Amino acid sequence: MREPVEIVAESDPDADALYARARARTISVPEAGRWLGIGRNAAYDAARRGEIPTIRIGKLLRVGVVALERMLAR
Repeated sequence: MREPVEIVAESDPDADALYARARARTISVPEAGRWLGIGRNAAYDAARRGEIPTIRIGKLLRVGVVALERMLAR
C-alpha cells in the first residue's frame, strides 16, 4: 500500500506580497509617496507639514491607508 502524498501548492512571492499590502492598514511614507506620484523625500516633507496623514508608533512613522484614501477622494 502506498503512502498518501501531500500536495502543497507553491506560493507566488509577488502575489503574496501584493496580498499583504492590500490587507495592510498602514503603509510606509515612501509607499504613500508612490501612491501620490512623489518621491521619498517629498513624501517625508509632506508628512512633516501634515499634508500626508501619519501615525507615529515610537520612532516609526506610518500612513493610515483609510486616511490616505479619504484624502485622495477629496
